[in-house]
Amino acid sequence: MKTLIKNGKIVTKDNQTITCDLWLEDGIIAGMGKDFSDITFDQAYDANNQLITPGLVDVHVHLREPGFTYKETIKDGSKAAARGGYTTVCAMPNLDPVPDTVEKFNAIKDIIEKDAVVKVLQYAPITEELRSEILTDQKGLKAAGAFAFTNDGVGVQTAGTMYLAMKEAAENNMALVAHTEDESLLFGGVMHKGEVSEKLDLPGILSATESSQIARDLILAEETGVHYHVCHVSTKESVRVIRDAKKAGVHVTAEVSPHHLILIDENIPEDHGYWKMNPPLRGVGDREALIEGLLDGTIDCIATDHAPHGFEEKNQSFLKSPFGIVGSETAFQLIYTHFVETGQFTLEQVIDWMAVKPAEIFGLTAGTLNIGQPADIAVFDLNHEEKIDDKKFASLGVNTPFTGWPVKGATLMTFVDGQLVYNKED
Repeated sequence: MKTLIKNGKIVTKDNQTITCDLWLEDGIIAGMGKDFSDITFDQAYDANNQLITPGLVDVHVHLREPGFTYKETIKDGSKAAARGGYTTVCAMPNLDPVPDTVEKFNAIKDIIEKDAVVKVLQYAPITEELRSEILTDQKGLKAAGAFAFTNDGVGVQTAGTMYLAMKEAAENNMALVAHTEDESLLFGGVMHKGEVSEKLDLPGILSATESSQIARDLILAEETGVHYHVCHVSTKESVRVIRDAKKAGVHVTAEVSPHHLILIDENIPEDHGYWKMNPPLRGVGDREALIEGLLDGTIDCIATDHAPHGFEEKNQSFLKSPFGIVGSETAFQLIYTHFVETGQFTLEQVIDWMAVKPAEIFGLTAGTLNIGQPADIAVFDLNHEEKIDDKKFASLGVNTPFTGWPVKGATLMTFVDGQLVYNKED
């Protein structure tokens, strides 16, 4: 089937915007240009002079299935991704059961194949049941299709376990992706330790809880040669040690989430679970370091850490609420509005961090608009402002403090392998 996306604008390598039509056929981009009048198309979509980008790539989402389908399902989570312009997402393994065997992993793959509307790549855990010291069968899980290995949701507490896991991952040419959190430094913390935690009389989380474990892991990564990827970096100390490790030649990559780029603990107005996330919202110096880290290449990409929860469990105090914020449907809008519109980032940089780089660092065939590449495409409206409305979310989770914020950059259409999977007009 031949499909035309006409009257679109794409961003070039020098951050210029040019008019471009896309010819899609058999799941790939068959042509890019301004005049396909000699081609007979089966269907056509009008981009109305709005932005066409490669489909966004999110290397960090929680789809909650199996085990927690009241929070999210693979079907609803993938629909949320499509509504946010994402065509590839990578799902974390903190599930029930944890996909720590080939049999359990394949059961999740079956649900993905049946229900997902975007490309979902499934992580496998580093250790059995996430919290044990027993390594999973990396070779078997890799053969089953594991995207990478992570214990996201908890940090690997023992250096020896992490070393052995890294060594095995390096031998298998697989990435090891780390949620870094030294639990011996948590002290029951629920938000960033600082003046706001003191004012709200809530136990604080030290920055060192994250950065000290990153420092440990970077030494181990240098020793083993593994590709070590750091999840949701949030502190200035973490940025510093990652920058130093890159200069030393360690194979480390890192991600940052939109909420850590935009919000700080001083924005928290009250003791309410919508503001509780892990890692927590940090201080102004941390946010500045994260932005600087993106701009200088210390941090490689933006990932949402989309973490839906049930309405009742998030509508309570920090002490009782679970950690997590949804992000698939708001990420591009928030980043575009708060950074491109204000001149801090270019549109080219944002596309790079949200599509090109995450695909590149994990070796995915995604994230580009090139002839012969998969027709994974998003169309965004950069002209019209609207307010974030959680009643329109495709996700089952609505746990975000961004509800009601005015933004530009709403997704108009999302295509996966040339098939329309989201249309704002529907």
